[in-house]
Amino acid sequence: MSPSYRELFSAFGRIGCLSFGGPAAQIALMEEELVSRRGWLSQEAFLRALSFCMLLPGPEAMQLATYAGWRLKGVWGGILAGSLFVVPGAIIIFALAALYIEFGAAPIVQDLFLGIQATVIVIVLTALRKIAGKLEGNVGLAIAGVAFVAIFFVGVPFPLIILGAGLFGWFRAKGVSKVPPQRAPRPGLLAAIAGLWGLPIVIFWAAGATFLLSLVLFFSQLAVVTFGGAYSVLAYMTQTVVQDFGWISADAMIDALGLAETTPGPLILVTQFVGVIAGHAQGGWPLAFLAGLVTLWVTFLPCFLWIFAGAPYLERLTSHPRIAAALRAVTAAVVGVILSLSLFFAMHVFFGEVEPGNGNYVLPVLETFRPVAVLLTGIAGVLMLGFGRGVLTTLAVMIPITLMVAMLA
Repeated sequence: MSPSYRELFSAFGRIGCLSFGGPAAQIALMEEELVSRRGWLSQEAFLRALSFCMLLPGPEAMQLATYAGWRLKGVWGGILAGSLFVVPGAIIIFALAALYIEFGAAPIVQDLFLGIQATVIVIVLTALRKIAGKLEGNVGLAIAGVAFVAIFFVGVPFPLIILGAGLFGWFRAKGVSKVPPQRAPRPGLLAAIAGLWGLPIVIFWAAGATFLLSLVLFFSQLAVVTFGGAYSVLAYMTQTVVQDFGWISADAMIDALGLAETTPGPLILVTQFVGVIAGHAQGGWPLAFLAGLVTLWVTFLPCFLWIFAGAPYLERLTSHPRIAAALRAVTAAVVGVILSLSLFFAMHVFFGEVEPGNGNYVLPVLETFRPVAVLLTGIAGVLMLGFGRGVLTTLAVMIPITLMVAMLA
């Protein structure tokens, strides 16, 4: 029996408000709500949909919610479910970004954020450990190593790394999938979504709004290459928005990730935080609000396009050996990229200053070493890696510890 729109709103509204803890916790919450509690999807259908969403760029949990809504109530059900998964977290991110702009420079807030930054290092290392567990033999390790050197030392753009890894996996595998599509896609719908996705680009180009045009072009590109979760593109995003565009400082980027970890919804909402901060720096609050909105628009609208275009081909895509091999190679490359992100964050947290190296990388200024930051990172590491505590619990413990250490320093 198909649920009503009211029931769909209730279920996915609840999921959207409670989806803390990253993709694993969000997917578990969705499985409990849609499979175990309401029986709207079978376990087999749910897992098959999850495999499909992992093939796509973008946040897999949000796309899984969109697929579930599409499966239950068609296109409008998918739009409702996907939107409800994002909106609660987006509202909170707007509020946190505003508070950060107003009070982030206060000394006590700076002390507090040192503990959050230390925790972020451990969060990224935890993600690295989980994804590295999926590597398959020496080939996976080799791909990860090449990706790390390429992005950290050489500065190869992340999209090229993903493309190269995917092609390598594709051509190494053999076989094709002959499973027919479940139902025909709707070209008119796909064209409408693609047009809405590109609309801000046309508007800002025609208006000569250089900053907003650069913003939507970059985050539109990011939406296409976000394979392997948000952590996979954070190194690329950090390099671009910090070093290339200068929209946000490295410390603020680390703070943004820490705050995004505390909100419901997908972690890629960190892009919205960056948009708000960058917009405020360029033109005050009106531009900050507009930049945050358009960043959300070009980050999440493509997710609906991928789902509505690919859902009819779910069986074919999930059973295609070449696609599976390409995805495994991309996952291996993501490990190397996340390792580079870990080093980048650690150098900016452990040292007060960094300077450019001979290549694309940066080197710490040894005289600015901050032992307090190392101590706080060690405490966060014990909590998360040693005792298995979650992000919210770890941050709740780290806040008073950080303030106490700051008062004693």
